[in-house]
Amino acid sequence: MSTQVVDAELSESLAVANIPTLLMVLVQLTGDLTWLEDPYTPTRAAGLGDNDDAGLSPELQAEVRDASYAAIANWRETGEVALPRPDDELLVRMLAVSMGEAVPAEYGALIASELGLDKAAEEPAVTKAATGITALVVGAGASGIAAGIQLSKAGIDYRIIERNQGVGGTWLDNRYPGVGVDTPSHLYSFSFAPHDWPHYFSKGPDIRRYLEKVAADYGVVPHVTFGATVVEARFDAEAGLWRTKVLLADGREEEIATNLLFSGVGALNVPKVPNIEGLDTFAGPKFHTARWPEDLDLTGKRVGIIGTGASAMQIVPAIASKVAELTVFQRTPQWATPFDKLDVRVPEAMQHLMREVPLYRLWYRVRLGWNFNDRTYESLQKDPTWPHPERSLNPINDGHRRSFTRYIEREVGDRQDLLPAMVPAYPPFGKRILLDHGWFRTFRRENTHLVTEGVARVTAGGVVTADGIEHPLDVLVLSTGFDVVRFVSSFSVIGKAGRSLRDVWEDDNPRAYLGTVVPGFPNFFTLYGPNLQLGHGGSLLFMLECQLHYIGSLLTETFGRGARVFEVRQDVHDSYNEVVDAANERMIWTHPGVTNYYRNKRGRVVVNMALRLVDYWHRVRKANPADYDFS
Repeated sequence: MSTQVVDAELSESLAVANIPTLLMVLVQLTGDLTWLEDPYTPTRAAGLGDNDDAGLSPELQAEVRDASYAAIANWRETGEVALPRPDDELLVRMLAVSMGEAVPAEYGALIASELGLDKAAEEPAVTKAATGITALVVGAGASGIAAGIQLSKAGIDYRIIERNQGVGGTWLDNRYPGVGVDTPSHLYSFSFAPHDWPHYFSKGPDIRRYLEKVAADYGVVPHVTFGATVVEARFDAEAGLWRTKVLLADGREEEIATNLLFSGVGALNVPKVPNIEGLDTFAGPKFHTARWPEDLDLTGKRVGIIGTGASAMQIVPAIASKVAELTVFQRTPQWATPFDKLDVRVPEAMQHLMREVPLYRLWYRVRLGWNFNDRTYESLQKDPTWPHPERSLNPINDGHRRSFTRYIEREVGDRQDLLPAMVPAYPPFGKRILLDHGWFRTFRRENTHLVTEGVARVTAGGVVTADGIEHPLDVLVLSTGFDVVRFVSSFSVIGKAGRSLRDVWEDDNPRAYLGTVVPGFPNFFTLYGPNLQLGHGGSLLFMLECQLHYIGSLLTETFGRGARVFEVRQDVHDSYNEVVDAANERMIWTHPGVTNYYRNKRGRVVVNMALRLVDYWHRVRKANPADYDFS
């Protein structure tokens, strides 16, 4: 390829590049800190937008793009980076300028890690003393794939048991129309496996293909036994091994003995089916969103959807134009926010820039991390002095309510009569904020109806609501979520002294130290465990990498001292969970009048992360041997 072609590609890429990100690249490549000062400082973005033009004039944008062209061309030629490792203080300043808002000082080390600049943050290497150590991983979704990759790097022989015939987990199970992620694609990906994402927010098939590619590229697939089900895992204290019973695809039962056991079953794997009178009598196709039939044709059908959560918000806009009638049965309305990159393709020129200039890709991801992770955390704290607790938490949260309400009003247009049913009474973020795929405006269609009367029963031909009206249907879809609070519910785990994990967790009251390890269950890890879901935004894959980094550190400590078995101390576990529970009590999840799947029947939040991500990240940098008993 000629120099002119390369230069033309670079020019085309820079023409569509994000200005706040380019400014960070400029600072590092040139060492010139004036790019952090007026007149180049970006304005603060509205909402969750990328702020592509930084609020700068066309002339200043052109100056930034021209300077970036020169700096990148020089870097290509010389390989020189003027500031290869900005100190933490400067990194915080850079991100703050890039976002147009303050960023706390404790984020410096995290930014360095995300940029790949901190060698101390690299995954710890398990010592040679781990020779002969084996591991079993249950599930080949994102958790299982990531665990397999880290185990391979550590030199630990492993096997993965997967009930499906392919990898991908929830992205293999969920194939409904419109299925996608509400986290930006460049954030919803492993830091060690960047990808040419086709959309800024990718659809399910693209995410599934990404996970399949990562599993193939990193040699995970040969370690997977497909079509098999774990029945029971029991800890043999005398041998220091987990003995796991597995039912293979051909009906045979196998017992697998390993030193380590990982649960990678996730939280979105057991569909929740409501107990509705007559549900089994419905004559037409009836299914949960996670079991969507691949050959289903909805053209000209009367379709009913029970539930208005994340899945329904994606399905309804995707099928409304194909069906004859679409009736949505709503128990609780949802807050949703617009995002200017939703359903937008990533230009080829942008994909090229991400590939060819890793520093740009890394800074773009760091900005997304701040925007979609901890940025809203402080606004989700209850203010006991706030005079309007019935509608919001604090002044900022009340501002969110006004902004989101105005958005709904615009979307429904001349159907303002829909507002009483569409504007939630609870505060924004009381349930996970969803990204709007066209949900509100879809109900302006003549064939799309929102029913707020409760579902009384199901008949062979439709749904009868509490007001006695029967709604005739050909197809019934259950968008009713998953059994989230019962972690690790798909197989039996028996720890020391024959104690069942289900009993220890009182069925729906799971707790784990750092969401990862449980007293009485040595050498056992819960990936995507209790209190690790990011209710205030963020990427599950980030949390998985945090967990696996910590696990690597713990295994290094264990095997380095000649031990083979570790168990977290009860007092350490309990103290951590007291911190988690206290933090959750201060947050919106426990606000009076808010009901969500984050809480168990006792009212305790068992799903959501109560800490800021940066606080959790600092906690899992290195395992403290004093937290464990070794043998």
